[in-house]
Amino acid sequence: MHIAILTFEGYNELDSLIALGVLNRVDTENRRVTIATPTPKVTSMNGVVIEQMSTLEDACAADAVIIGSGIATREVVEDPAIMKVLRGLDPSRQLIAAQCSGALVLARLGLLDGIPACTDLTTRPWVVAAGVEVLHQPFHAKGNIATAGGCLASQYLATWIIARLEGKEAAEGAMHYVAPVGEKEEYVERAWRAISPYLPTPTPALV
Repeated sequence: MHIAILTFEGYNELDSLIALGVLNRVDTENRRVTIATPTPKVTSMNGVVIEQMSTLEDACAADAVIIGSGIATREVVEDPAIMKVLRGLDPSRQLIAAQCSGALVLARLGLLDGIPACTDLTTRPWVVAAGVEVLHQPFHAKGNIATAGGCLASQYLATWIIARLEGKEAAEGAMHYVAPVGEKEEYVERAWRAISPYLPTPTPALV
């Protein structure tokens, strides 16, 4: 199983790296979480250089994908080479999540048609201009597509992906691990409150 976090030049560390940390708190064999970049190295909005762990092409074949945010997302969606590769993303066979300005990437790919989105306040006008309804809340999902708004909402995307792939117990365990001491139950409850309305309803077992 492969979970890829798309990370571009000018990326926001909180978006990509919080998700990376939470997703790696699940102890599951044959599963890897990678930073997928268009180049061998990318530099964050604050100067943090990170090396490529997987390619954008690898991400298009992954089981789940998070599209990270950053200060250059408007340049990303105008890059024909990058967008051509990203047209390989397919919610019929992948979980696809977008953090903050990552929602603009989903919008430009046509993956938010008829689906409202969450994003950060700076990106909101651009997503609205792309024809997408923006919600004033931290997380939303429909089917296999999820969006989150606000840097620290990245924990909700990671929890949603774990819940979809590994189940509720694994998702709560991962959030409990990273939450502050003395506030663990509060953090778990908040995360579950944010994502649970958007999880598939379990199918009753046949008798």
